[in-house]
Amino acid sequence: MKRIAVFCGSSIGFNTVYAEAAKKLGNYFAQHNIGLVYGGGKIGMMGTIADAILENNGEVIGVIPNLLRHEEVAHTKITKMIVTKKMSKRKVKISRLVDGYIALAGGFGTLDELFEALTLGQLGIENKPIGILNTNGFFDYTLKQLDIMVAEGFLKSTNRNMLLVDSSIDRLIQKMKNYQAPTVSKVVNTVASK
Repeated sequence: MKRIAVFCGSSIGFNTVYAEAAKKLGNYFAQHNIGLVYGGGKIGMMGTIADAILENNGEVIGVIPNLLRHEEVAHTKITKMIVTKKMSKRKVKISRLVDGYIALAGGFGTLDELFEALTLGQLGIENKPIGILNTNGFFDYTLKQLDIMVAEGFLKSTNRNMLLVDSSIDRLIQKMKNYQAPTVSKVVNTVASK
């Protein structure tokens, strides 16, 4: 994998375990020559992972919409900054630059980006691996909600299984490298399949 998009918070959170995970992932990327594509901020989880990669001479590409350029405090020391006119254009640009996606701890924006990537995979528009680094069980309840969607017939298990989850960076990256997108990806289904 040449480049991976990382979705994560512009906040650091209350527990230092999340920032430590971002730093470890950044170090892993730099050591394995994986470029980072992210939201372009220098604060919070975003700044932590970007700085870890930069400290190890790795590649960091930020993609930030103009309206958030000052709000998120754009990182000025990254390899390349791409400014888009709209948030929707930001997502398209990130998609074109990467081979996969990883979500770390974050808020609404992180979940928005994660679920948009999953929806593109479900529709067959993309076939890139999508992972969650589930540090400290941060995503446990989100994953439980997905299981409820399957159990209640609103999500096919094949689409639920597109989401790769691990608490270990090594294991998550290996799952992403081995990922095979579903061959049939129907969204509309009159009878739920389990």
